[in-house]
Amino acid sequence: MGPILTVLLPATLGVVMLGLGLALTTADFARVVTAPKAVVVSLGCQLVVLPLLCFGLVEIADVPPVFAVGMMILVASPGGTMANLFSHLARGDVALNVTLTAINSVLAVVTLPVVVGLSMNHFLADDANIGLQPDKLVQVFAVVLVPVAVGMWINRVFPEFARRMRGPVKKTSVVVLVVMLVGTVVQNRETIFSNMGTIGGVALALTVLSFTVGYWAPRLAGVNREQSIASAMEIGVHNAVLAMTVAASVFDSLEMVIPAAVYGTLMFVPAGLAAFWFARKAAPAAAPQADVARV
Repeated sequence: MGPILTVLLPATLGVVMLGLGLALTTADFARVVTAPKAVVVSLGCQLVVLPLLCFGLVEIADVPPVFAVGMMILVASPGGTMANLFSHLARGDVALNVTLTAINSVLAVVTLPVVVGLSMNHFLADDANIGLQPDKLVQVFAVVLVPVAVGMWINRVFPEFARRMRGPVKKTSVVVLVVMLVGTVVQNRETIFSNMGTIGGVALALTVLSFTVGYWAPRLAGVNREQSIASAMEIGVHNAVLAMTVAASVFDSLEMVIPAAVYGTLMFVPAGLAAFWFARKAAPAAAPQADVARV
């Protein structure tokens, strides 16, 4: 694997997760008390429903075993900066997005190894060269939680500095994420595009299902529209860079990177269309309120 996957990708993820931590406080975790239904339903979809849907998709599509594990790594990865951005564009409850990302990032230390371990036992039971040993669990912990914890510590000890840095770091994170996805695709274009037919349909189907479940499950549970949009974006926009970093750094497998790279390439189209649709649907509802305000 090239330097993008082995060096720059983990460094990029560190910056992104650090930026997330700079914007988090204990209040973000406490928000579960003020919006318990939205948080519980969204987390249930993220942690239980989506892995089951992904498992069903890769089984039905008869995806090669290593790619199937790569898809499961992706679906077990929490949302992040891009989810918050798309939620903002869609006029969702971005504060809820931050809460869901914060909780998911902490839970992922446990859930990611569990989902990946079960997937590997199922899909790669005969492969003795790939496994989830204790040292790899430590690597997952370091990749997911340590940068977030450092960011939160900075926010607590140096709040003014953290406040000034949030905007620049967030913008930089979005740019770097896109650049890294493009760089990964370009560097590994032959491998990725040769497998696009194998994994592309599954990645696109997973994206559409994620948005659908993420929005309608909360709505059917009585959650308001803005919070349901936030849920849809959190569940629909997975952290492809985290998934690629885990696959490349923890498992040293380019094949496992491919599903996240394909997803990261395709995801922007359905995510952009969903954000446009949500924002457009919100505009007529906002117009009467604006008219009342002028009166």
